Amino acid sequence: MSDVALVTGAGNGLGAVIGRAFHGAGFRVAFADIDGDAAQAAAREVDASGATAIGLALDVREPSDFEAARDDVTARWGSLEVLVNNAAVQLATPLFDIGPAEFNAVMATNVGGTFIGSQVCGRYFQTKRYGRIVNIASLAAQNGGTATGAHYAASKGAIVTLTKVFARELASFGITVNAVAPGPLDLPSVRRLVPAERLGPLVESIPVKALGNPAFVADVVVRFAERAASFTTGATWDMNGGLYMR
Repeated sequence: MSDVALVTGAGNGLGAVIGRAFHGAGFRVAFADIDGDAAQAAAREVDASGATAIGLALDVREPSDFEAARDDVTARWGSLEVLVNNAAVQLATPLFDIGPAEFNAVMATNVGGTFIGSQVCGRYFQTKRYGRIVNIASLAAQNGGTATGAHYAASKGAIVTLTKVFARELASFGITVNAVAPGPLDLPSVRRLVPAERLGPLVESIPVKALGNPAFVADVVVRFAERAASFTTGATWDMNGGLYMR
């Protein structure tokens, strides 16, 4: 039987693209989102029957939601091999306008959700002595963010660090943990975040003179989740059009 992937924040945007990429690669996929209706709609787009794709309501801030999703998936398909921590809040509030409540809310979803998901699924993967965790970081983690808020950038930096922490802890169990760090992608969320008058200059500032392709990012996530990817762990893969080189 094919492996099973759980993708958070998969009701739309990059998460939905990632979910579709996994399904196209032969995985059975649980599209999870805080908006359960959006998750179910995304799943129906690839398999209306529910045989190989389902939608689940999941608030990544709640351990019980991850546990319920794990139990639902394993009851339905018998196993779970892959977790993609994609769910995130992306805000561009000016630095000195960010209040403590907003800062903590962004961190709770972006960092807290990644931590809780990795912890809940990591425990399950340990019992199987196999698993793949892929986290969605960001260029903002590396350059401090240019079109995003300080809280978003800080949260993505923390995700890069958590990737290393979980990778080291889980490596001996046959579990890999990696991250991808995209720059600005050709997604509705980017166009909402960046005003139209700033989008052109933003694209011009990218050495390759183009926004990133979400489908390629999704393909890289799938490659990290393959069984053959056993020798890659603790890595963060940059995809930013040359905005950050190392």
